[in-house]
Amino acid sequence: MYWGLYVAPAQESETPDLGLAVAKKLVKRAVDRNRIKRMLRELIWKAQTNALNKDVVVKLKKPIGRETRGKLRKKEKELLRSQMVGLI
Repeated sequence: MYWGLYVAPAQESETPDLGLAVAKKLVKRAVDRNRIKRMLRELIWKAQTNALNKDVVVKLKKPIGRETRGKLRKKEKELLRSQMVGLI
């Protein structure tokens, strides 16, 4: 599992917040870090508008792209997306 997901109840009068942590040590290229963050924002915001009315912090735990020399490929993106959808 690549992700750590932390959830807390949102304040009653406020909209839910989202925090993302994708370390440079785990994903070398800035392009890939930004792509992962965009993907996560999309997935979490959809969940927050549907059923998840909570503050969420998502943290990447393991390095990705070891076998592809640090580049995020389609295979890794699909794996990360499926794991995140399973957590939500």
